[in-house]
Amino acid sequence: MRISERLARIKPSATLAVNAKAQELRAQGREIISLAVGQPDFGTPKHVCDAAKAALDEGFTRYTPVPGIPELRDAVAHYYKQFYSADAIGNNTIICNGGKQVLYNLLMALVNPGDEVLIPAPYWVSYPAMVQLADGVSVFVPSTAEQDYLVTIDALDAARTDKTRVLILNSPSNPTGCCYTQAQLEEIAAWARKHGIFIISDEVYDRLVYPPATPVSLSKTWEAYPETIAIVGALSKSFCMTGWRVGYALAHEDLIKAMSKIQGQSTSNINSITQKAALIGLTGSWHIVDEMKVSFQRRRDIAYEIISGWGAPCPLPGGAFYLFPVLNQFYTDDAPDSATMCTKILEEVGVALVPGSAFGDDKCIRFSYAVDDDTLVKALTKVGKVLTGK
Repeated sequence: MRISERLARIKPSATLAVNAKAQELRAQGREIISLAVGQPDFGTPKHVCDAAKAALDEGFTRYTPVPGIPELRDAVAHYYKQFYSADAIGNNTIICNGGKQVLYNLLMALVNPGDEVLIPAPYWVSYPAMVQLADGVSVFVPSTAEQDYLVTIDALDAARTDKTRVLILNSPSNPTGCCYTQAQLEEIAAWARKHGIFIISDEVYDRLVYPPATPVSLSKTWEAYPETIAIVGALSKSFCMTGWRVGYALAHEDLIKAMSKIQGQSTSNINSITQKAALIGLTGSWHIVDEMKVSFQRRRDIAYEIISGWGAPCPLPGGAFYLFPVLNQFYTDDAPDSATMCTKILEEVGVALVPGSAFGDDKCIRFSYAVDDDTLVKALTKVGKVLTGK
């Protein structure tokens, strides 16, 4: 059997490798705590689940339009009006199988072979692989902990060439949790317009932002320049619907049609029941999000205090539920990089983490604080003993 060459270029998921090793140790009877998971530990809200049950009872189990049922597309458009005062209509939106398919469809629609895509580093693990699958070229734009992992215009300009076509922005960031301000986003958007670079703004964590940071979006800028920006959103994080697989895009109607063409020849519409549940999520109460934010901010502060006690440089995240400390000062001969250090921590104290190399920065390790307070403290105490001996 011959497997396509394009897949040979794609690296296996580092997160899946960590999970596989953790499962192996659990099978041996070991207690394993995972701080590697990228999903909230809260349950999907009851009113969302009830909407799914009602859809089943009503027999809403047939194919739907490829880009989503009209009322859900309208609800996505209204979301950007409600929270960011951006005027849009349902035809400016598409419903996909999670934010991941939104990103994939966008890159497949926008990137030609050899086109360069700017990706600020650290970055979410799937961006480079998706660019490769679209036959594009990833160009990484570095940032540092001292910069709060926020890319600068100078760094973007240094990475730009005459082949640059797309820039992927992610705020709040996975893996760092850091957030751009509205002014910073708009400055980058103005720079991109000047150079004819299309922006994909990944805003999946936009509702999980902690004071003094505030939710920001390029959706209002999109309204003014709809041919230059696409916004990516999802209910996976804000409504604890990771397994439901519902993401969406806000984009120019022509780009939405192109994405629908791709989706129509791959997955077609997303799950019909999920769409009804998502509709209630977007149009119903948002109090569950506010409750989660209180818990996540408390956990962030707990984790940040412990990690800071190790003497590890780490920006205070303004959103999402991750910390991304610089830990290379603790690397040793038997654990000289982030991957081997994560393996050492997993084997010695049973805490699963994701190596920074998966996100483009081998000096760091990603910690998720999407677990309860006691479990978080227990896990970080164990990790601290491996790193500092205390």
